[in-house]
Amino acid sequence: MTVITTPHLNFRGDAGAALDFYHSVFGGQKIILTNADAHSVEIPEEAEQVKFGQVVADSGFQIMAYDVPSSASYDQGDKALFVSVRGDSAAEISQLWDRLAQGSTIVDALAPSAFSPAYGMLTDRFGVTWVLDVAVAYSTA
Repeated sequence: MTVITTPHLNFRGDAGAALDFYHSVFGGQKIILTNADAHSVEIPEEAEQVKFGQVVADSGFQIMAYDVPSSASYDQGDKALFVSVRGDSAAEISQLWDRLAQGSTIVDALAPSAFSPAYGMLTDRFGVTWVLDVAVAYSTA
């Protein structure tokens, strides 16, 4: 059996723009199904909002997103989650960082840390906080 964990982000009207942005950063395949596509329009103004969306890249990166309908409660919260992106090299992480940083607020600049050759944290223009670092082997001793 194989299990894959994929972050599923919730938005209020910005899911399509967020998925477009993440697709521009990570590449791969983008799928967006709107409320109209799914024949599940509750409110006409929300017909083009995202009912189901995802980006799946050849690198293994995956993310899903949708727009919470205005008929449902929604509170993004404060530090509700971080999306962690781990790579094999500082060069790889730096390229992703540079793309994600466009329009973002830098929380911790990308730099060497005590636990990684490259670590950084930012909050993108959609309010999602990303942690990027180079994965290294840790000793339990």
